[in-house]
Amino acid sequence: MRHHRGFTLIEVLVALVVLAIGLIGVAKLFVVTIQGNASASSRLYAVNLTADLADRIRANRTGGAAYGGAAADYSCVGGVVRAVQCAPAQMAATDLYVWQAQIASTLPPGATGTVTYAAAGTNLPATYTIAVRWLEAGSGQSLSYTLRVII
Repeated sequence: MRHHRGFTLIEVLVALVVLAIGLIGVAKLFVVTIQGNASASSRLYAVNLTADLADRIRANRTGGAAYGGAAADYSCVGGVVRAVQCAPAQMAATDLYVWQAQIASTLPPGATGTVTYAAAGTNLPATYTIAVRWLEAGSGQSLSYTLRVII
């Protein structure tokens, strides 16, 4: 009787199949990690963008209902060299214009931002509801982030 030494062809093929399954698992894990990072980035941008607009609203408290209106570029953002004088409503429209441009440049295509204004009433302060909506890249899932600002 002869003793065989080494691996048989079937053992080698089984080892290759096991290795291939392991590599496919690692690749899938890598893809899921990349998608998770993209999702986390989108959420972080949405939170930061809504907080930015909330700060702009707090800085321009007399803008009021103009933050619930249309965005327009009144060039109210001055530089170090020149100061720009704008009415509160114009500043609010410019804030919305800049904010929407930031949304378009940082979130996935088709992302939108809206502001709803509820005027102050009897024993109720003025309330702004800032919402950002976007479609998640890859999955197409609709996500949103909403912040309520009471002034």
